[in-house]
Amino acid sequence: MKRKAITAATLCFFVLLSICNKTGAQTILEGRVIDAVSKQALESVSIHPANTKGILVISDADGRFRIPKPEKNEWLLISAVGYRAKKISSDSILQTPIALQPDIVNLEEVVVTQSNSSNGKFNTLAKIDLDLKPVRNTQELMRVVPGLFVAQHAGGGKAEQIFLRGFDCDHGTDIQVSVDGMPVNMVSHAHGQGYADAHFIIPETIHNIDFGAGPYYTRQGNLNTAGYVSFATYQNIPGSRVQLEYGSFDTYRFLGMFDLLKKNKEKQGAYFAGEYYATNGPTEHAQHFGRLNLFGKYHVSFSDRTQFTASVSAFKSSWDASGQVPERAVENGMISRFGAIDPSEGGNTARYNLNLQLTHRFNNNTRWENRVYASRYRFSLYSDFTFFLDDPVNGDEINQAEKRNLYGFSSTLITEKVKRDYTVTTHYGTGIRYDDIRDSRLDHVVKRQFLNHVALGDINEYNAFGFVEKEIKTGRWLIDAGLRLDHLRFAYFNKLSAISDPAQNKSVLSPKFNLQYTLTKNAQLYAKAGKGFHSNDTRVVVANEGREILPAAYSGEIGITLKPTARLFLTMAAWYLQLDQEFVYVGDEGKIEPSGRSVRKGIDIIARYQLNGHWFVNTNLNFTDPRYRDAAKEQSFVPLAPTFSSTGGIFYKRKYGLNGSLTYRFIQNRPANEDNSIIAKGYFVTDAAVHYTMPGYELGMAIENLFNVKWNEAQFATTSRLQNEAAPVTELNFTPGTPFFVKLKFAVFF
Repeated sequence: MKRKAITAATLCFFVLLSICNKTGAQTILEGRVIDAVSKQALESVSIHPANTKGILVISDADGRFRIPKPEKNEWLLISAVGYRAKKISSDSILQTPIALQPDIVNLEEVVVTQSNSSNGKFNTLAKIDLDLKPVRNTQELMRVVPGLFVAQHAGGGKAEQIFLRGFDCDHGTDIQVSVDGMPVNMVSHAHGQGYADAHFIIPETIHNIDFGAGPYYTRQGNLNTAGYVSFATYQNIPGSRVQLEYGSFDTYRFLGMFDLLKKNKEKQGAYFAGEYYATNGPTEHAQHFGRLNLFGKYHVSFSDRTQFTASVSAFKSSWDASGQVPERAVENGMISRFGAIDPSEGGNTARYNLNLQLTHRFNNNTRWENRVYASRYRFSLYSDFTFFLDDPVNGDEINQAEKRNLYGFSSTLITEKVKRDYTVTTHYGTGIRYDDIRDSRLDHVVKRQFLNHVALGDINEYNAFGFVEKEIKTGRWLIDAGLRLDHLRFAYFNKLSAISDPAQNKSVLSPKFNLQYTLTKNAQLYAKAGKGFHSNDTRVVVANEGREILPAAYSGEIGITLKPTARLFLTMAAWYLQLDQEFVYVGDEGKIEPSGRSVRKGIDIIARYQLNGHWFVNTNLNFTDPRYRDAAKEQSFVPLAPTFSSTGGIFYKRKYGLNGSLTYRFIQNRPANEDNSIIAKGYFVTDAAVHYTMPGYELGMAIENLFNVKWNEAQFATTSRLQNEAAPVTELNFTPGTPFFVKLKFAVFF
């Protein structure tokens, strides 16, 4: 079945490679759209005839678009979410750039476009949500993605636990995360495969979020099984700001964003942002959490065809943690929900990034994008999950740590042919990523003091890749197909053994296919199919002599996008995903565990509705049925896999004056172990925010857990033994969710 699906998708791809090249030459108009204030190029802007059924196009990442010249002059409508729509004459397109004025969100501007999944409607959704509810932290950045849930269990010190499409992605095993094209995920990480700590991102620097569920995207590679999230920072910021926040639990945040080049922004721009965040958290033992973020970005146009962008960032944080709490310890009064069995948990981490991008247009239809990035990363985490299970004298506290240098390069050539009846866009891409990890270790410690090594070694992991993707728009149809080839090499030098296992190599071919049919300007059907994969931890790969190196995910999806009224936007999808056998390196124990094959089926519903000029309602509904595929485990449950979740809210939005929101997030009870004898408890949490905004300043108040409900954030079925217990107990261990929390904000714009 798998081979037939891959063969069919591959044949479709090669048919597309040879399609459509017979129409005669014609005049093509090329334009560019920018933000009138920041002068930043605007992506996913809709350009279409105002009064006819002519071709609709959207702008690319550089704000450029190409459209066949109409037979006679006609008016074109230029529209984008969060901007005032503009009508221009087709004869005046060449008088670029076309500047759009920022405005409040208006769903009437949303157009059901022909676009692939990494451009167009998903960017539009993110733009709507970011405009309605500006995010306050990196957790909320992730929550912008419909269907994505996160759980934090170290007060912001560790990467969030991520849930998407029925997957417990742990800290990033089955979801690819990037910012400005640079990977966030850390493969073969000391704490878990694909560890995606995005706390080095300053939320206010994010201009847009691109995302997609499933493994259907040719330009996304390793770890893109449940989906991907791609953050994009501003090229130019609209203005400078200084911001101060103060909240419950001794919480402070200082933010500064400074526009360094305010003149000639169309040619060059530069800004700097700095953030310091500190809190003691709601736990009885103070978290002493502190995080410093610095970010700078410079963009210059050497000519109309060549642009260069450079960004640098520095991130450092440290914290204490109370860890996971056994239910029995709370029920018998040993500790409170916010107490700790071992208050010596915590850690520190740091990351320093350099990201360079050079783009060049050879002519009107060929664009070349090149990116080089480098990261220096440090991580050390102290945890205690089992207490006195293995060592009744010293306890079971562990230290996971690593030192990593990450390097990468990618190059993409994009060609476009615009004809009267169709448009063909082709992406040719290649690149490499190299992770050099030193002293990746798991140590047994007591109160952060070293006792002995459990695992210690150096890791080298390479991922070279290449892909070809072709997209054809003709009439009401959009056909998108691609092939991606990834080659990975895994090497592990075990410092605790005289003999290390040999390095392993593996290549994988991943076909992708997307089809769209636009019924009307307000309705579109689509179907997707694709193969994705996530690599296993290097220590797993070499220990198993190369078996199950790259477990594959095969997925299919059908859906519909609707705009039944001018102010209602709906997307509904039914999907199926099966994941091959994998071996997981359990970093907390330094051992390998097979988790078996699984299958997931689900339905996703996304709705955005504008009640009037200022009131909006959003909701996301996600239903999933996760099951094992192996005969021996068919009646078993997939631990911690979500079965139903929903997020949404009501928003009041004005450009100036009073703004507010009331939002919720809900996740249903779900099995915490395979026989469902232990339940991870669901919760319904409500947040609220109100802001008063004027041209020069903003006052705001944000409330988390408005109704002060008692809820568990991170939850696990864990076998542990307390110091006074004769035998171990397997039960739910949890990190308590934040109680009622209020934070005030004052910002000055200049």
